[in-house]
Amino acid sequence: MAAPRKDDVKSAVLNAAQILLETGTWADISLADIARQSGVSKGTLYYHYKTKGEILFELADRYLSQQWDDFIRWTENKEKDTSLQRLVKYVVERDVASAGLRMHLLCEAQAGDEVLREKLVRRYGEFQRLISEKIAQRTHLSADFLTWLLLLVSDGIIVQAAIQNSAFDAQAFIAQGAQYLTLLGEMGKSDR
Repeated sequence: MAAPRKDDVKSAVLNAAQILLETGTWADISLADIARQSGVSKGTLYYHYKTKGEILFELADRYLSQQWDDFIRWTENKEKDTSLQRLVKYVVERDVASAGLRMHLLCEAQAGDEVLREKLVRRYGEFQRLISEKIAQRTHLSADFLTWLLLLVSDGIIVQAAIQNSAFDAQAFIAQGAQYLTLLGEMGKSDR
């Protein structure tokens, strides 16, 4: 039997880590747990990943790359409503849909994983620039401000979900935010 290809091993490890994160915290998951779940030996796992942090960031990077590609495809699809209001809703809903993984990343970065923190800051910057570019194509309002507002609101919604705040209705908040954005855009047009 041939040894699994490097990409297959990495994919199996990342898939296993993602499954384990659905039911546990990153701190409670060991490299041995990931090896067992992925069906690879600990030696093979250590050959590809020296730390759990490397696995977590590569898992996040895989997710963020997919989110980036999906966003570009969506904004460039001429058959879709990609208006400013719809774009805002799309960004926030997609961010909130990844709440579990995002919380793990934010917690690890805040807990002192400096390499992860630096990678997250870089990724936030990349996403901010991309989203800002797309917003600027759709409105005269400050694209940089709106983009940072979106990213901060997304993180805030994720925190509210994590603490299970039953007083906060994320879907209603997102819908109301889109309505306010429409009003703000109309007010800005009349100020010209």
